[in-house]
Amino acid sequence: MTEPLLIAPVTHDLGAFQVRRVLPSPGRTMVGPFIFVDQFGPSQLQLGDAMDVRPHPHINLATVTWLFEGAIDHRDSIGSFATIRPGQVNLMTAGRGIVHSERSPAEDRATGPKLYGMQTWLALPDGQEEIDPAFESRQDLPLVEDNCATARVIMGSLWGATAPTTCHAETIYAEILLAPGGAIPIDAEADERAVMLVGGEARIGGMDLPLYTLAVLAPGEAMTLTSEKGGRVMLLGGEAFATRRHVWWNFVSSRRERIEQAKADWTEGRFSKVPGDEVEWIPIPERPLTRSVE
Repeated sequence: MTEPLLIAPVTHDLGAFQVRRVLPSPGRTMVGPFIFVDQFGPSQLQLGDAMDVRPHPHINLATVTWLFEGAIDHRDSIGSFATIRPGQVNLMTAGRGIVHSERSPAEDRATGPKLYGMQTWLALPDGQEEIDPAFESRQDLPLVEDNCATARVIMGSLWGATAPTTCHAETIYAEILLAPGGAIPIDAEADERAVMLVGGEARIGGMDLPLYTLAVLAPGEAMTLTSEKGGRVMLLGGEAFATRRHVWWNFVSSRRERIEQAKADWTEGRFSKVPGDEVEWIPIPERPLTRSVE
């Protein structure tokens, strides 16, 4: 067995809660179409604290939000509104450009919001980077159960089940819950795969998974995920991209000049506003935390 490549998270303390980022990293930019992987929580926010991510833009990518606990109000510039809750995937396709905000719902602010989940970005494939922006929210996701393990298929096809979520490129994404003594096979069909322990404990191919660390699996090797005491693991991956993707702040593209254009468009106010959240916005940073190009 080839040892997985381990990518330790970079932790950003946002005061009320922590965000742990494993992609992009110096050693690895993508796993399949996944080019950005954040894990946040578990956190119980104090009264008066909340998630308030002001309106900000994206291009040439799709965002995927998945919660274990809590709720987030999503609004975007094509008029979408949805309250994201556990068991529900929100897929926002930026394409040629979209603006969105993410905030704790009003009812959660009164009791102190809980936050625990995943925020990921998928690069759009060649020929689809500039498609029209879109949004979908799905709850009809298949649940696979086997040998003290359950897996919710969020995107793509796994263990004989297929999620109805739109995939612009070949994608696999699932949440796996292992009871004590549980096991589930991780097949080798996808070009690239990775697993991330986000709670409890688990092993892959006999190796202990460090908490919040991305373990990139060797291509073509069938493996088994196990747990003695119980754990929660995310599985992600899909097709390998032949064309490099660049990242700068909230922008992803195969062309550096497209990112420069997006920076200018946001600075000059050429992106659309978010209905119901038009007053605030996040300005362009001088040196963003997320970048592969300067």
